Amino acid sequence: MKSGIDEASGYFAKVMLVVWLSMVRIMRAPSHSRRADAARRLSWRSVLLTAVVALLICVLMFAVDAPAIKLMPPRGTTSLWPIKIITDFGKSAYVLWFLLAILLLVTVTIPRLQGKTRTVLIGFGTRVQYIFLSVAVAVLIGDVIKGVVGRARPFVGGEANPFNYSHFAWTEAYASFPSGHAMTCFALAFAVSSVWPRLRLAMFTYAVVIIVSRLVLLAHHPSDVIGGALVGVLGAMIVRQWFAARRLGFTIRQDGEIVPLGGVAVADLKRVARGVFAPYETGSVNRH
Repeated sequence: MKSGIDEASGYFAKVMLVVWLSMVRIMRAPSHSRRADAARRLSWRSVLLTAVVALLICVLMFAVDAPAIKLMPPRGTTSLWPIKIITDFGKSAYVLWFLLAILLLVTVTIPRLQGKTRTVLIGFGTRVQYIFLSVAVAVLIGDVIKGVVGRARPFVGGEANPFNYSHFAWTEAYASFPSGHAMTCFALAFAVSSVWPRLRLAMFTYAVVIIVSRLVLLAHHPSDVIGGALVGVLGAMIVRQWFAARRLGFTIRQDGEIVPLGGVAVADLKRVARGVFAPYETGSVNRH
């Protein structure tokens, strides 16, 4: 009995050590020699992207928002139930809890592994951390903007008025700009695409489907989802810069471009999974 308790406490201590070391790695001082080049590149890209999207938002507000939402089906339309299911895949709480669950699974698994399989899983965990923080930072920034701007959702007040505001209202009815779902899905799409570029088309298709669902459900104006997409992408870019400066999951080329580090392939993850769920059958843990 005592040996079992000692073993459990020892394992728990190892898990806590993994958590501590993970936090230390993220918060350590930047070490990449080209981090200043990457920071300059991020700055001008952010300014250019913000300027272009801000102009687009202005055009949408004055010329598109009101006519577009008048074309959407009324709230509560029974046939919209599939859209309501689809839109939940972009809800920040669901996405963040899902990513956190993956992180927890990785954290409790790492102490069981050795050698290459452990290295692969640590690399995968670093990338999931980046994705999680990208979404979390974007949502945090966006929620502050929502409360300050206080833009009414479509038809709040009884008419299609895209200029209905109650600044610092901090209420759900006046939390239309920027769209939280758009922030979440575009931060997720950008982050996943940054780590695994081959998934870019699938991830941004997912993001577009989510923002269209928000329009159909009359949760947002077109300019709201465009603003949310901007916040999501910028949030993921900022977090990527942070990770690259510390050589976590990314590196920086001579021109300042941030690119993903290799080393976490699907085949490697499958091998880790076999080692975790059937260690005695395959012997994966011991071999690596």
